[in-house]
Amino acid sequence: MPCYSLEGLTPVVDPTAYVHPTAVLIGDVIVGPGCYVGPLAALRGDFGRIILEEGANLQDTCVMHGFPDSDTVVERNGHIGHGAVLHGCRIGADALVGMNAVVMDKAHIGERCIVAATAFVKAGFECPPQSLVMGSPATVRRELSEQEVAWKQRGTAEYQQLGRRCLASLVECQPLAAVEAGRPRLGDSGFRPKGQGA
Repeated sequence: MPCYSLEGLTPVVDPTAYVHPTAVLIGDVIVGPGCYVGPLAALRGDFGRIILEEGANLQDTCVMHGFPDSDTVVERNGHIGHGAVLHGCRIGADALVGMNAVVMDKAHIGERCIVAATAFVKAGFECPPQSLVMGSPATVRRELSEQEVAWKQRGTAEYQQLGRRCLASLVECQPLAAVEAGRPRLGDSGFRPKGQGA
């Protein structure tokens, strides 16, 4: 992966974390145990500190950055969807930030919350635990049910397993010129996004 030390601060990646080779880590970045960092994610610790705590995932094209003397943190088992931007904020334990959402400086998303896809969370925003956050600007819409929290936790477990799968078997290769006969499919845990499948 492109990994850069800046002014003597070198990124830290726990050996049990998976960071895709195209993700970029700069300076004061700490990736904890069992994390997953997807393709083209940018973790820029060139001003403030960037932290992914144990079991967190940061998916494709996400950006984490912050102003000087700030920490941008995804707490334990946090789940950050494709294309999200986190800037100088804190995402609570077991929370989910949806695809293409933006969470700004000094915002704090409480534990077990879900921030809807494309939401814009203004600087300084605070929300209580287990809330659904939606809109632009984002507001708390309601409390999440235990079933919704359990669905989120199952999705996060899928990404933790994906990290282990990638560590064990992902290798760079050349593409085939044609689809082979009887092409197999990848394994299926049975988990489906909300509203699809069982």
